Amino acid sequence: MSRFGIIWNPENPSSITGFKETQVAAQSLGVQLQSLEVRGPNDFESAFQAAKKGQAGALTVVSDSVMFAHRARMLELAAKQRLPTMHTQSLWVQDGGMISYGTYFPDLYRRAATYVDRILKGTKPADLPVEQPTKFELVINLKTAKQIGLTIPQSVLYRADRVIK
Repeated sequence: MSRFGIIWNPENPSSITGFKETQVAAQSLGVQLQSLEVRGPNDFESAFQAAKKGQAGALTVVSDSVMFAHRARMLELAAKQRLPTMHTQSLWVQDGGMISYGTYFPDLYRRAATYVDRILKGTKPADLPVEQPTKFELVINLKTAKQIGLTIPQSVLYRADRVIK
């Protein structure tokens, strides 16, 4: 694949960061990145039409609250355009996205519980160390891949933490 689209919200500071980081990665891989700006649900249809017109081979979504709340519609449009989607949260894949790689949230929740415990026992929040996630997961939705006519190589499936059939 030489071209992929990125759906992002330019009004969300964290989406801007995600977009810029994706630009750097695309440039280092020699892949063309098509920017698809979405500020709200009324922009979804035009973004997916632009992706198809621009011959994006796949889409990545920089999720924010707008997109997350309307993920079913976005995934419906991706399926309609036969575009594979990549996400950082497995919930998107459970709902019909094709693949995700990102933080394993149950591990973060357990870590948060230890912080709450320490705070309740008197530790000042400022005295707690800042931690980075250490557990990540790769989730693949084979049903979605089949619906859009893609075959996931067995070597990739072996690496997946979870495969949705």
